[in-house]
Amino acid sequence: MNMQYRMLAAEAAFHALREDLSMETYWDNLKNSWIWEELYRARNYRPAFEYGLVPGLAISALEHYVLKGKFPFTLKHGKPDHEETDVAKLHCPIQYPKPDEVLSFDVPTSLHRSNTNHEHDQPAHLHLRDPKIPEVINLPEYAGPESRYCPARVYEYNPDDKGQPKLQINAQNCLHCKACDIKDPKQNIEWTVPEGGGGPKYSVM
Repeated sequence: MNMQYRMLAAEAAFHALREDLSMETYWDNLKNSWIWEELYRARNYRPAFEYGLVPGLAISALEHYVLKGKFPFTLKHGKPDHEETDVAKLHCPIQYPKPDEVLSFDVPTSLHRSNTNHEHDQPAHLHLRDPKIPEVINLPEYAGPESRYCPARVYEYNPDDKGQPKLQINAQNCLHCKACDIKDPKQNIEWTVPEGGGGPKYSVM
């Protein structure tokens, strides 16, 4: 489906440049494609679980097998993801096992296999709206969530010259999953479109 999104966007951009049209063409093409129809049929799967595991399974099964995506209304999510992030003191740290190099792998290996390739001299596409928030709020209150929700280790807390933890952004590792833009509790991270052609490559088997 990712490839279909890109193809529709490329077609819309081509026509917009050639015929001096608005990029609203992309949304028109998207809404008239099988992608929109498929997304619409699946729109209630995730929010159904706001009511619990068993109701979520029941609603999803009814939607998929009986109503075929024609549920008479659209369920809503409770809160935006960033508002669901609790402060660290309410939870116990999770001790994850080390990668077994069979089913799970370390970050450098996973990044290499994604074929992510950003030019190191390109402008950074990740910016902090307030550079003080990571050290003043996110680290002491939320235990540095940036270093946890990012799958590519883009965000790391390293000691500065005075030994104080400082957020370092490794934008060249970015997989463009936008987890940081969605999940950051203070919505302090601004994700912008990077230079083209440098993101993860997906091979078609």
